[in-house]
Amino acid sequence: MSDTATRPEGRRVDRTSAPQQGSWTTARIVKLVAILAAVVVLLVLPLYVEEFWLRTGFAVFAAIIGALGLNLLVGTTGQLSLAHAFFLAVGAVTYTYVSGTSGGTANAYGGLEWPPLVGMVLGVLVSGLAGIIFSPIAARLRGIYLGIASLGLVFIGQHVLNTWTSVTGGFNGRLVPAFSLFGFSFGGTDSPELVIAGVPFGQTERLWYLGLALCVVACWFANNLVRSRPGRALQTLRDSEVAASVMGVDVRSYKARAFLVSSMYAGMAGVLYALSIGSVAPDSFGLALSVQFLAMIVLGGLGSVTGAILGATFVSSAPLVLQQYAGSLPFIVDPGQPGIVASQAAAFLYGGAIVLVVMFEPGGLAGLARRLRPTTRAPGAAIAADGADSSQHSTPAPADPSTGGDNR
Repeated sequence: MSDTATRPEGRRVDRTSAPQQGSWTTARIVKLVAILAAVVVLLVLPLYVEEFWLRTGFAVFAAIIGALGLNLLVGTTGQLSLAHAFFLAVGAVTYTYVSGTSGGTANAYGGLEWPPLVGMVLGVLVSGLAGIIFSPIAARLRGIYLGIASLGLVFIGQHVLNTWTSVTGGFNGRLVPAFSLFGFSFGGTDSPELVIAGVPFGQTERLWYLGLALCVVACWFANNLVRSRPGRALQTLRDSEVAASVMGVDVRSYKARAFLVSSMYAGMAGVLYALSIGSVAPDSFGLALSVQFLAMIVLGGLGSVTGAILGATFVSSAPLVLQQYAGSLPFIVDPGQPGIVASQAAAFLYGGAIVLVVMFEPGGLAGLARRLRPTTRAPGAAIAADGADSSQHSTPAPADPSTGGDNR
């Protein structure tokens, strides 16, 4: 068969020069190299940075996983949810209770003392179950009504955390047990000694690699999900439920699946969040936490995996960095002193950034990065564009006999 084909208009197009789907273009190669370079840098970073940056990085990894889950629900599917803090609380409390042991004031009621890996898995699954239970309500509501209904879960969660003392620890909360995997502990005083390149790997270094591994897996799954057929169905659902239904998309089923995946992401983020702060208390999972996650995805860019990563990194690290350098920054004071503390300054910072993003760059930080990135036209696209331009000056196509000679 010839490598060329004749179009009805008489033009001949070379198929060998057209870009093939899934081909390794220069842009894809550059993106892959950049991702691999970033992973390598993150792998060797614990050998050179201080403990503060490792703790901050672990908190950022937890925030990225939670932001990815919320972005799949709000940005990709178009379902407004203010209940993300509730699902984080479910994951954190489940892990703490299942893997917790009795001892001390915070853990006076004890726990199941199951392996931490089992506690982490159950934390993710129980959070997903909570999302499935709420999904029938989500299937009947849209927009602000869904947001208000989901807000009720946060208030219910606060009440349960304060009153179910035997599981949650009540107002004082519970201490979070250290995570361990097949006998290798990621924290605590009983951790086996580990030295790499002359650097002792303690709790912070080990938690860094745990968070990095889980974050990479979460990003990979979210990216593949968005690009898959279910991901395109979710995007169609976001644009128009009627159009999605006409195209054969089961609207209620896909809404339920979106809540399932989002809540499971939140459950994993809740486990890492608990390991990061060291305790689980009701005040840690209030409405402010849900608002912070909404700020992450709006600032980073709705519907973008890269945007969720950028937004979560900025919003979660800003208060920690400002608090660390409060004495060196103007207008920022240490807690307990009159003035603006680091948490308030961070809220002003990313609050103002959100206003600017909404006004001037609705695509968020990811959209800004795409705009600043130099665009290159693929060879196939150039040939197609040249063919389209030349068709405007080509001779008219022969008349179609079925239309009586009128080719309009």
